[in-house]
Amino acid sequence: MSENPIRLTELAHGGGCGCKLAPAVLQGLLAGQPAAGPFAQLLVGTETADDAAVWQVDENLAVIATTDFFMPMVDDPRDFGRIAAANAISDVYAMGGRPVMALAILGMPINKLAPEVIREILAGGASVCAEAGIPVAGGHSIDAPEPIYGLAVIGLIHPDRVRRNSGARPGDALILTKGLGIGIYSAAIKQGVLPQGGTDSAYAEMLASTTLLNRIGTELAEDPAVHGITDVTGFGILGHALEMARGSGVTVTLRLADLPWLRHAPELAERGVFTGASTRNWASYGEAVTLPEGLAEGPRRLLTDPQTSGGLLVACAPEAAEGLAARIRAAGYPLARIVGGVSAGEPRVVVAG
Repeated sequence: MSENPIRLTELAHGGGCGCKLAPAVLQGLLAGQPAAGPFAQLLVGTETADDAAVWQVDENLAVIATTDFFMPMVDDPRDFGRIAAANAISDVYAMGGRPVMALAILGMPINKLAPEVIREILAGGASVCAEAGIPVAGGHSIDAPEPIYGLAVIGLIHPDRVRRNSGARPGDALILTKGLGIGIYSAAIKQGVLPQGGTDSAYAEMLASTTLLNRIGTELAEDPAVHGITDVTGFGILGHALEMARGSGVTVTLRLADLPWLRHAPELAERGVFTGASTRNWASYGEAVTLPEGLAEGPRRLLTDPQTSGGLLVACAPEAAEGLAARIRAAGYPLARIVGGVSAGEPRVVVAG
């Protein structure tokens, strides 16, 4: 990592998608807001807590719009920029779209950070946008007490290919494309207990996952066997699975033994390394989740762990699941696997042992 006399994570009270407001708090804030209104062209708004807004231009074209930003979860400024950019672009991929342009969102304590550090953050974000094949075409910056960086991203899609988090159907299988445990790793960084070890370090593992673009979502949306997609971020696997369950009016079952984890995440969780967001997440939606009897606190914290630039949760026809999972792994997502299924019933999440 580059040398920096001030640790970025020391300047922020939270980091990554762990900064997100707890689901219950967010619901309370949005409860009094007026509905988007009867706009026939607004295909996706706020009604199902989906990943991005979608506006239909004509019968062959729709525009996807999203924004995401947060405080640093790592101390290397370029890495911070790369992670934040990959996380923001992910929302377009989660809808099945193709990103075309980004705008930078920047808030920095300019009296505390050297200009070259801020330039590195922007350069990191621009490098991931270049990897996605899009320009950073502008943006907005402010002097802020804590470092904040992210993107507003515009994408395009055919209206028939939009994949919502509310598309899951009874009988569907669920595929997760990346490993879980990013929040636990970020907490370990702050506590100075993240395992080290050269290119095979836990940090390298985390960086490889969080900067891996979810571009497979564009390809998945072209397959009629794929019924719904969402990305797993700040509310953890339980929270985003619950959003899918509520939006689709189904019960989602996750098999604990099949969920993929980053290498050191289970051990760190057992040692009590976790984020405050994990506790807030459980307090917000725990009543809508059924856990295995006697589940220990460590595994439960893994399930509520906030992910930053996490994987895609994909609901698909059961007969296509094995082939799709293999295709996703071959496309560069080695931890992708079938992790559960969908059934008719009360909108909730059931975790099977």
